[in-house]
Amino acid sequence: MGVVNLTHGSFYMVGAYCAAYAIGTTGSFLAGVLAALLGAGLYGVSVEVLVIRKLYKRDHLYQVLATFGLMMFFNELASVIWGSRPYYAAVPQTLEGAVSLFGNDYPVYRLMIIGVGALVAVGAWFLIQRTRFGMLIRAGASNAPIASVLGANVDLLKTLLFLLGSVLAGVAGALAGPILSVQSGMGEPVLILALVVIVVGGIGSVRGTLIAALLIAMIDTLGRAFLPDLLRAVFDAPVANAVGPAVASMLIYGLMAVVLAFRPQGLVFSARR
Repeated sequence: MGVVNLTHGSFYMVGAYCAAYAIGTTGSFLAGVLAALLGAGLYGVSVEVLVIRKLYKRDHLYQVLATFGLMMFFNELASVIWGSRPYYAAVPQTLEGAVSLFGNDYPVYRLMIIGVGALVAVGAWFLIQRTRFGMLIRAGASNAPIASVLGANVDLLKTLLFLLGSVLAGVAGALAGPILSVQSGMGEPVLILALVVIVVGGIGSVRGTLIAALLIAMIDTLGRAFLPDLLRAVFDAPVANAVGPAVASMLIYGLMAVVLAFRPQGLVFSARR
């Protein structure tokens, strides 16, 4: 959509809070997911209609300043509503336990998250590339005046796409609740990673985003798994265990710097102007 939206991490946070509250109240994980869908969706549509819609034709700096202000405001509002104490949601009983993969036990719940991520990736590609809705979205993003003249309601399409993005962010927050603490500001680290993924993959490219997400996840995971052992050859074990994860995180931003220096359009270039 050509919008720099720094409130997207807040959608993730709101989804996590709504899910944790609903799970704690009803004891149903499904109710938590539904609450995350509703809460993040309503929040996302409200932001799009009241703020983002007025900034589509403005410079990206306006979008950054407005959405950054919203992010800070809603982080504080979350603290006022839910307090500063972290919330924790339990893993549903049906998804407890682990399965054996390559000789190691891996939690079923995390496998479910991987499966949901794969379904979302395939669904996003299919929606954008193989449906009339996706065709209209691409047309409206490329040339909104021409798409409007041809009968497309571009404003409605943008609102629906913004709704979908906020709902997906809310679902991500609901799924992260049982393995992470739910607290104010929890969306900011996710937002930063998302921006790195978008820059590395190529702005406007769904395929590039998927490739970059997998690449960055592998670099981060392998770095955290193997760098401490490698650094023990040079440093003491406590120092290596502390420095290894930090260096693994630095590798992600190092990759982004290399991409910006040598291929600023991203790994997969989007032809959309």
